[in-house]
Amino acid sequence: MPAEPGPVRHVLVLGGTTEARRLAEALEAAPYRVTTSLAGRVGAPVLPPGETRIGGFGGPDGLAAWIRAHGVSHLVDATHPFAERMSFNAARAAALSGIPLLALRRPGWAAGPGDDWHFTDSLAGAAALLPGLGERVFLTTGRMGLHHFAHLTEPWFLVRSVDAPGPPAPPRLEVLLARGPFTLDDERQLLARHRIDVLVTKDSGGCATAPKLTAAREAGIPVVVVRRPPVPAGVAEAASVEAARHWLATHPT
Repeated sequence: MPAEPGPVRHVLVLGGTTEARRLAEALEAAPYRVTTSLAGRVGAPVLPPGETRIGGFGGPDGLAAWIRAHGVSHLVDATHPFAERMSFNAARAAALSGIPLLALRRPGWAAGPGDDWHFTDSLAGAAALLPGLGERVFLTTGRMGLHHFAHLTEPWFLVRSVDAPGPPAPPRLEVLLARGPFTLDDERQLLARHRIDVLVTKDSGGCATAPKLTAAREAGIPVVVVRRPPVPAGVAEAASVEAARHWLATHPT
């Protein structure tokens, strides 16, 4: 007689990244049921397969309550590497609900020969570095932290984000609404067209926005890199979707 199918595992993926969407695609088949949670900060998000929910949980207690109410067996934090508060909430909620937690994090970028990178631990630190590095800034850190640069009245800023930023913002500002991936030719032309002389980025990792780093190196442009925050202590990590699938297969509840 054929073996009885095992219980379906309900995986809650805290999403918003390419890796989260690819994990949902990889887990479409049994024995997994996948729910992807999106923060709702981006208009018209690309929805993954499976179930989705949009909006916050109300902190770690609210997330733990949702996990218990919906029979979640595994939690995967596949949020942006800089979503520090959500990662903390995930770690606390997993501890409260007693389910295993994995942080799915793409590897960060590494400087190579010819790169002129200047590292800092925060957007405020990046703003402090800018006056000595350039006057025409390509700011690719997203719209949420723009207020850290609002006091800089001399530099000109080109800000690229999926949705339009709100105030406060630097007075000399041009906004470019765009969603990656971006090609190397695109980035070369952008830097030349806007006469960019310094680039600011977060160490998000991945391929979708990495060509800007190559274009900056080719043009001899310095790059301010904001280091990513660490994953909460004690949380298992995976650097790829395949590694996350292996973790899920080997971590029963």
